[in-house]
Amino acid sequence: MVMTALTDQADYKTVSFSQTTITELMIPSYSNFGGKIHGGILLSLMDKVAYVCAAKHAGNYCVTASIDTVDFLQPVEVGDLVSLMASVNYVGKTSLVVGIRVISENIKNSSVKHTNTSYFTMVAKDEHNKPAQVPGLVLEHREHVRRFIEARRRKEIKQSYMKEVEQIKMPDNYEHCIEMLHGERCIVAG
Repeated sequence: MVMTALTDQADYKTVSFSQTTITELMIPSYSNFGGKIHGGILLSLMDKVAYVCAAKHAGNYCVTASIDTVDFLQPVEVGDLVSLMASVNYVGKTSLVVGIRVISENIKNSSVKHTNTSYFTMVAKDEHNKPAQVPGLVLEHREHVRRFIEARRRKEIKQSYMKEVEQIKMPDNYEHCIEMLHGERCIVAG
């Protein structure tokens, strides 16, 4: 375990302390006309497991600040058991990143498939609804170190991306905007 001499170990919690798994049966009311589970249902379950994991680590109420990429890798069917496994991957001062892995199990044929991975940034709140400091994170295994470093790198890339997004906002010159549409599959009506 690597900690500085000045750090009070009581201000830290292990990754395993707050790891959370929620398993739920996918029922017909969760599905679309094709029998596939709505993405919104899965997002809601992911938000729920992220909250539980974050609140347990923080010891405070937590809110979702952002969700980094939600890719639906495979469909989830009615009758599947869906398990959402959450783990704190990174902590800042008042925020934490919860990694979520979603698997779907067909209980008839025992097949298991990985359907989603996502990262939720959660912010801890105190009793006055102000950001609250979260405990540090004890990285117990090499896998935890890898996840922490990857989360930090994703944070850096996200900050860089946000700067790039600022640069793509529409220019003030309307005529220039019209020129930019040349060759695109759109018509300006008016």
